[in-house]
Amino acid sequence: MKAVIAIGANLGNPQENIDLAVALLKDATDLIALSSMYVTKPVGGPAQPDYINAVALAESDLPAADFLSMLHGIETALGRERKEHWGPRTIDLDLIQYGSILSYSDELLLPHPRAHERRFVIEPWHEIDPDGILLTHGRIDALLRTLLEHEQ
Repeated sequence: MKAVIAIGANLGNPQENIDLAVALLKDATDLIALSSMYVTKPVGGPAQPDYINAVALAESDLPAADFLSMLHGIETALGRERKEHWGPRTIDLDLIQYGSILSYSDELLLPHPRAHERRFVIEPWHEIDPDGILLTHGRIDALLRTLLEHEQ
């Protein structure tokens, strides 16, 4: 199944943390695309440094819950601590979409419920998959256009 993974970091050496996370993703999945790195302001949460964000596309045969567990394992291996909601982090790997799975359980929300609102997800996704579709909100190109219009 095709996975869309948002990657972000703003603590320690964010670029190094992202590079390590991508290397671990390559070991665990068939990584098919990685966007450029984008420097973005934090959304919500306490005052904190800017983020480096990217999006990766991967193929995997894992069940969705196991894929999410694998992402959490990479975060743990890279020192991620879940102390504060929307707080700063050494690495953040969000499963945005996994195949055509729709899931509304507390453990697994798919597609990610706020992805369509986040330029730091949509813009890098558009870079590597311009014809992509967010199952619950439509084409990535249209979502990006809407986000850019709202910033003006």
